[in-house]
Amino acid sequence: MTPLALLQHFDTGTIWPGGPGASGCADLASAYQTALAVRALRMARGEQPRGYKIGFTNRTIWQRYQVFAPIWGTVWDSTLSFDDNDDDGHAAAPLSLAGLCQPRIEPELVFGLRASPAIGAGLDGLFDAIDWVAPGFELVQSHQADWKFSAPDTVADAGLHARLRVGRRVPLRQLAADAPALDALLAGATLTLHRDGQRIDQGTGTNVLDSPLRALLHFMNELRQCPGAPALQAGDVITTGTWTDAWPVQPGQHWRSDFTLPLPALSVVFE
Repeated sequence: MTPLALLQHFDTGTIWPGGPGASGCADLASAYQTALAVRALRMARGEQPRGYKIGFTNRTIWQRYQVFAPIWGTVWDSTLSFDDNDDDGHAAAPLSLAGLCQPRIEPELVFGLRASPAIGAGLDGLFDAIDWVAPGFELVQSHQADWKFSAPDTVADAGLHARLRVGRRVPLRQLAADAPALDALLAGATLTLHRDGQRIDQGTGTNVLDSPLRALLHFMNELRQCPGAPALQAGDVITTGTWTDAWPVQPGQHWRSDFTLPLPALSVVFE
């Protein structure tokens, strides 16, 4: 499929014709070049990149979706929203599902950068580049029927990104004094996901490439190896992958995530 055709399916929320491989991308390298071409089209019409999503960092769901390595995609000003409500669990403005294709929800941990990480940075250098940490809900979508796709398809399909709702942002050093402490804190944390007051799923930080901080480091290195990809910079918002399975969503539902971390709960209502 051409970048323009991919963008049209994104805009209309319609299923691609054909099954796995329908993107026409033979491998991940060509899929990222296609995704960057779609990114250029979106910027040309006025959308502004606000950061990135990292997908398939949760190894427990690789077999289910037949994707066996992380991917990444762009987060946009048109797909990003914030909920700074201090009253834990009380949802901000409803999030619309209009125009989305087979949407699912993923509870995640989100980082905000205060600086571009140095070339060759490890966990310590990455820690120094982070400004804040927050709970998040990413809405993902697939433009292939029944969520059946190849790994290159997921990259060409905007990294499956549809929306990102970010909860109250907590300054990094309120959570940990250094990278080893943050890594251990995140790896040892648990998240519980609720729908309409009923517990639906639970996951741990170790699901996400051993910890969300390590997922961020992996992504930073992958981004720098992708020809034509822009570097991370101050102000970027990066969501690091789901702690649970991705769950289908419908209008009228109320979802909530609770971390054992010292982070606020996050709720969202769909319309």
